[in-house]
Amino acid sequence: MTKSIVISGPPAVGKTTVAKGLASEFKLTYLSGGDILKEMAKEEGFDAVGDDWWDTENGMKFLSQRENNSEFDKKVDDKLIQLFKKGGMVITSYTLPWLVDDGIKIWLSGSHDSSSQRMQTRDNMTSKEAYEITKLRYDKNRALYKKLYDFDFGNDISVFDKIIDTDNLNATQVINIAKETVRELL
Repeated sequence: MTKSIVISGPPAVGKTTVAKGLASEFKLTYLSGGDILKEMAKEEGFDAVGDDWWDTENGMKFLSQRENNSEFDKKVDDKLIQLFKKGGMVITSYTLPWLVDDGIKIWLSGSHDSSSQRMQTRDNMTSKEAYEITKLRYDKNRALYKKLYDFDFGNDISVFDKIIDTDNLNATQVINIAKETVRELL
């Protein structure tokens, strides 16, 4: 059985890009924890479509709903844990690294400005909008996971096998560092 890999980090740091690069390189299945959560949002009547949906008014509304009802996150996390334990997966998730003991865990760090620039380019918005949205999402998710699981998202990175500072690196460089890490640990 091949170990699973989890990629975590703040919003708009490049998790999806790195995860897809690793899945392709090592012939693993890519899965986004956010996509599973979006499926649950659709079940709640939200029109959760597109990679930038989380940054929309409805995406933020669903985040507020999650703050009041932790069942959404718990269901997603239970499903992610089961899939992760099967092996052969590359999963992007804010919470999974703290909820599983095995596999390979990579944290992508980056400045808030860097994440804002990535989001601004990716989602075609102003730098002010991107900055405010990434900060709000980071702060709200951090509070949510502290309340739900009692870990300090973004500050407690002791559970990770590798921390990659994405500032001043392009996507290819970050993916190459991640690939090297996986080769060492697989």
